[in-house]
Amino acid sequence: MLIKKYFPLFIVLGVLFLDQSLKIWVKTNYSLGENIFDLGILRFDFVENPGMAFGLSFGGLASKYILGVFRMVAIFFIGKYILVLIKNKANQVFIVLVCFIFSGALGNIIDNLFYGLVFSSGTSWNNEIEYWVGYSGVSNFFNGGYGGFLEGCVVDMIHLEVYWPSWVPFGFAEKEIFPPVFNVADTCISSSVILILVFYKRLVRKEDLNFGSVLKNNSV
Repeated sequence: MLIKKYFPLFIVLGVLFLDQSLKIWVKTNYSLGENIFDLGILRFDFVENPGMAFGLSFGGLASKYILGVFRMVAIFFIGKYILVLIKNKANQVFIVLVCFIFSGALGNIIDNLFYGLVFSSGTSWNNEIEYWVGYSGVSNFFNGGYGGFLEGCVVDMIHLEVYWPSWVPFGFAEKEIFPPVFNVADTCISSSVILILVFYKRLVRKEDLNFGSVLKNNSV
């Protein structure tokens, strides 16, 4: 019973440990842009993402602050929603998948909030050219910071190098199917969302979707 009760917490802690351990290992052992290993389809290439998931970015520091605040608000409500689902005895698989989404979002916001403070170097905004610029060498942990609070960049490394066949039309022939580099947190979020959509009717009850009344009327 104890394991079942705290299983969502174990999921969150497990994902955070794997995600952050891998990111810290990559950032403190490899230089930006370096290939860590190459298994053909699966590659590990160290890149940093100042914006959203899967290497997507937009705007400068102002946009980064806005995105960071939005992430924190989203994480708060997802966390509260998980507690409500547990209290209302929602489908266990659905709870697990939402926990993976929460864990992934939390893993990336940690980078955004703190990596600028705890790592000596990282991708940062250059006011002169009004663009994000990288750095050389290997970053050090707890040896000064390269930015302030909310100015950290998300560390990505997983790269699936798969190409469209030569016969595919519309200009996609022999181009990479999914170019973005991502991380464990991104994987947890995207795979969980896909599974929820695919098995939606089996996992989700009508009362689970009444977000307004659920969050308002349930004290957790």
